[in-house]
Amino acid sequence: MFVNAEFPPLGSVTRPTVPTPQAAHYVNRKPQTLRGWACLENGPIRPIRINGRLAWRVADIKRLLGVETEAA
Repeated sequence: MFVNAEFPPLGSVTRPTVPTPQAAHYVNRKPQTLRGWACLENGPIRPIRINGRLAWRVADIKRLLGVETEAA
């Protein structure tokens, strides 16, 4: 099985948001697809904008993939 060394497993991500290339890796789509979702506002998840850049919430990605979030 191929493991991408560039991005850590989704379960080990501790930041609240990730950039577009990393989010695209987790949802198995191309980054341009996620940018289209942001522009057209028609995707299953929506980004937030931080200083004009797209940031994708890790909690939204986990919910989309059906991954359980850890209890606080």
